[in-house]
Amino acid sequence: MSETTALLRVARFTRFAVDCVKNTPGVDRVRTLEEAGDRRHPFGFAVTVGSVEVRWQVTGQLAPGEKHDQPTADVQGDPAPWVETGEQDGGEGWMADVIGRARSVKVARIERWSTREGARPGHVGLTVFLHNGARLFVRLLERGDGR
Repeated sequence: MSETTALLRVARFTRFAVDCVKNTPGVDRVRTLEEAGDRRHPFGFAVTVGSVEVRWQVTGQLAPGEKHDQPTADVQGDPAPWVETGEQDGGEGWMADVIGRARSVKVARIERWSTREGARPGHVGLTVFLHNGARLFVRLLERGDGR
C-alpha cells in the first residue's frame, strides 16, 4: 500500500470539501486544482465566490503510530464544535465555516492558522484534526483579488 493510505485520505477529504463547497450559498463555481489547470498541487480545489477565484491546497499527516502500508483507522466521534464566522469572501473563516457546517463525525477539531497564538502574517489556512489522530491541512494558495 506504500504511501497510498495518506494519499487516499487526502483525496477523500478533497472530494468531501468540494462537495461541501458546492452546497454553500454564494459559490458560483468549484473545480479541482487539476481541472483549474494547476498541475503543481495534486490535491485541492479552486472556488469562485462572486467574482473572486480562491485556490486551496490539501495535504495530510498520518495519525501517530500509523504506517503508510496499513489501512486507515475509521474512527468517528462527535462533530467538531463550530461557531459560524459569517464570513462570505472565500477566505480562511469562510472555509472553516464550510467544513464546520458539514458536521462530519470524522472531524474532531478545526483550527484556523491566522487566529492561533503566534500566527505568522500571510500564513492562511486550516488544520482539520480527525478523530483517529490524523490531520489535514487546507492551505490558501492564492486569491484572485490579491488579498
